[in-house]
Parts: sequence; C-alpha cells; structure tokens
Amino acid sequence: MKITIQYFEGCPHWTIAETRLRRVLRDLSIPDVNVEHQVIESPAHAARVGFHGSPSILVDGSDPFATGTEPEGMTCRVYATEEGWQGAPTELQLRTIFTRDERS
Repeated sequence: MKITIQYFEGCPHWTIAETRLRRVLRDLSIPDVNVEHQVIESPAHAARVGFHGSPSILVDGSDPFATGTEPEGMTCRVYATEEGWQGAPTELQLRTIFTRDERS
C-alpha cells in the first residue's frame, strides 16, 4: 500500500495528519506500507495533480476523504470530524478507512 501526504510548505496540519496516520498504521499492524510526502509548490502544480488542499492523504492514489466538494488549489483543507472541524482527519477516521479496506 502506498500512502501519500500532500501538503504545501507552511501548512501546520500536515505533521498532525502524519502523526495520526503513523499511529493508526502502527496500532493496526498494517504490513507493506510506504508513506511518502508530496510538497505542492505552486497553483499550477496543484492543478496538475488535482490537489484538494493541505493536507491531503492519498491511499494508493485515491483520496478516501474526498466528497467532491473540495476546492482545488493552494488551500488549507478542513475535515468534518466527530469532534468538529479540524485541519487533519482524526485517528478514528483514519482507522475506519483502513479497516473498511480490509473488509473489502
């Protein structure tokens, strides 16, 4: 499995997203995971890769949190969580993504 954390420099939330992601991966003992970073450098780069805001987490190239309403470009991304709006998905949301994939 390949996980990509997309972000732009200066985004304070990508490190929170990565910390939560790594904790969930460790807790679930998911094997063969490669976590990569992709720094989005400009609006043109964001448009080219279909960037939906910082941070975005892609699992094997797909955004499991996409609703279809996210703006594309150099924006901060917010996630509707069980605790209100946050700048990164919660551990519960991440765990749900990975356990749902295991059941498929």
